[in-house]
Amino acid sequence: MELDDAYSNGAYIDGAEHYPPRWTKAAAGFREGMLEAGLAELEVPYGDSARQCFDLFKPEDAPKGLLVFVHGGYWLAFDKSTWSHLAQGAVAAGWAVAMPSYDLCPQVSISEITHQIARMIPVAAAMIGGPIHLAGHSAGGHLVARMAVPGLLPDQVAARVKRVMPISPVADLRPLLKTSMNDKFKMDAVDARAESPVLQGLLEGVDVTVWVGGEERPAFLEQATALAEAWSCDCVIDAGRHHFDVIDGLMERDGRMLARLLG
Repeated sequence: MELDDAYSNGAYIDGAEHYPPRWTKAAAGFREGMLEAGLAELEVPYGDSARQCFDLFKPEDAPKGLLVFVHGGYWLAFDKSTWSHLAQGAVAAGWAVAMPSYDLCPQVSISEITHQIARMIPVAAAMIGGPIHLAGHSAGGHLVARMAVPGLLPDQVAARVKRVMPISPVADLRPLLKTSMNDKFKMDAVDARAESPVLQGLLEGVDVTVWVGGEERPAFLEQATALAEAWSCDCVIDAGRHHFDVIDGLMERDGRMLARLLG
């Protein structure tokens, strides 16, 4: 399809095949340590299907608030178990972190995934008090951006959402109609418009920072800057980072990414 190459990440990252097993190993080690410390609740259900559950990691003291991280994978791949280690920076900074899985295309539509995340956040919010901050990577960046649009979250939960960080997001889904992935997404033009945050408004009082790697594919740089322009928010271009390592900043308690995300 016309835009397959534009949205292909791994083909342009040296050693791309080594990242998923590295993530999985690091995530398992982090979960094991948190379980041993009594600071993890795993497989918390929020919906009817097996994948509709999340893991919750908590700091030793009372949480300062709740961070929800939503993983990527083009709505087609991965689950929460690959990304647990990305919670370590926020947990060290005193925040609880919830990481959901969700059903994948083509079993469900992207719209249904959006609504699954909208159902998950209130469940986690009932477990942890304080402000709610949202971060997501790639397709997860799309999903947390959708949560920042009015009408998806219950009013009392939306009022607690203070910061949102879409990382390397797909914010305009219309180009994906010209990729072979749409054989699984099964979107038409109406669906793509309805699921595109760049075409929607922003919740009042929410601080958004779009974050993208400086070495990412041009399409992802364009997606990130388009969302920042649409929402009149900051876009941080992280020099030297590509689509697979741009999320590493979430592990750095005192790094730039968490400083912006957590405040």
